[in-house]
Parts: sequence; C-alpha cells; structure tokens
Amino acid sequence: MVILKLPDEIEKARASNRIVAYVLSKLREKVKPGVRTKDLDKLAEEIAEKRGAKPAFKGYHGYPYSLCVSINEVVVHGMPSDRVLIEGDIVGLDFGVYYQGFFGDATVTLPVGKVTQKASRLMQVTEKSLYAGIAQAKDGNRLGDISAAVQDMVEDAGYSVVRDFVGHGIGKNLHEDPQIPNFGKKGRGIELKSGMILAIEPMVNEGKYKVQVLPDGWTVITKDGSLSAHFEHSVAITDNGPDILSKLN
Repeated sequence: MVILKLPDEIEKARASNRIVAYVLSKLREKVKPGVRTKDLDKLAEEIAEKRGAKPAFKGYHGYPYSLCVSINEVVVHGMPSDRVLIEGDIVGLDFGVYYQGFFGDATVTLPVGKVTQKASRLMQVTEKSLYAGIAQAKDGNRLGDISAAVQDMVEDAGYSVVRDFVGHGIGKNLHEDPQIPNFGKKGRGIELKSGMILAIEPMVNEGKYKVQVLPDGWTVITKDGSLSAHFEHSVAITDNGPDILSKLN
C-alpha cells in the first residue's frame, strides 16, 4: 500500500533528508586517496548523531554499518573496512537517517582523485538519469514514466541499468511501496499522486546489467567486473511538481 504524506509530514521528511545531504557533503570533502572506508563510516555516524539523527542502515536486516561504500565494480551495499581509497577509484556513498519519525536516504558516487574519462562519463550519465527520472515524478504521471526516463538516458549512452535492485517509497519506514525500477515503459504502473515520497536511485553499469551478491550476503558487484555508479535522491511529489528533499537548500 502506498502511503500519502501530509504537507507537515513532508516537511519532517525534508528535515531528515537534509541531515543526509549534510553528511554526504562532509564526506565529499574527505574522499581522497589514502582514506580508509571505515573512517568514512565512523564520520558519517558521528555527524548524524551530533544532529540528533540515528543512522538508518545500522542494524537494518542485520547490516553492521551506518554507511554503504561501493567502490568501482561494487554496485550497492559495499561494506566499510580497512580498505583504502586509491587514485582513480570511484566510490558510491549511500547514507540514510531516522529523525523525528521520518527516514531520509540519498546516494552520491564520487571520484577519488583523478579518474579516467570513462569513469567520469559513467558518473555524469548516471546522475543525469536520476534527474531525468525526477522530472517525471509528477502528480498524474505513471510510475513507468520515471523508470523509462532513467532507462532511456542510460541505454542511449551505451550503459545498462541494474534490474535486481530498485528504488522505493520512503517515509515513516525506510522502504515503503512502491518499488521503483530503473527500467520500464511510459504510461505503465501505478498513478503518481501528490503526497508520495520516492527514493529514486539509478544504479548503472558500464557493461552488462547482471549482478551477483558476494558471500558476505551484502556486497553486490557487476557480474562482468565493469564499473558501476549509483545516485539517489528522496523526492516528494507535490501539486507544484517534484520536490527534492535530500538537498541542503
């Protein structure tokens, strides 16, 4: 069941998502060669807690960390460790919080130092596909309009969208209905309505779309070893169009 939020609930969700955006802005400053991924995790947790928020992922279905850190061929759910970022890596940082009754969730993929033009293009296209999807998050549109907008941009650029993992509704729960695939057909799926909050999150592979989960039960990698990028915003559908909640201003 899709839960519609009242205007005051959307504002509470915005407060939660702004904490996420702030944490990611601070992590962005720290991403450079030589940084341990578990230090990024520790920093994310500390900043969130100083703002009165609880990290959303820690303990969720047993996940042991506050941050997901996905490097290069890791698509999603990479676990922080003693691994050190090196020049040329790309790293996805996925973070969420629970604050005053509502969840926030967002992701960025960042370059570590100087990266190849190929890696840079993958990140640019993935982020653009996110905004293409967001532009379709309008009252009266269909869920498939978001999915098709993402897929079209990604595949036109020669990349593939991951099919095994999708976006989701968000609010008083971290994951709510509806699921939001990054592939689909325009005009299909449920009707979008004001009051929905959607976590739209393209996961884009440089090669084929197939993925596999590593034995740790969390880390998802591209099956062909190609690079992957991931961007996400939590977006409210309003009478005035899409409202990105997970940004600083």
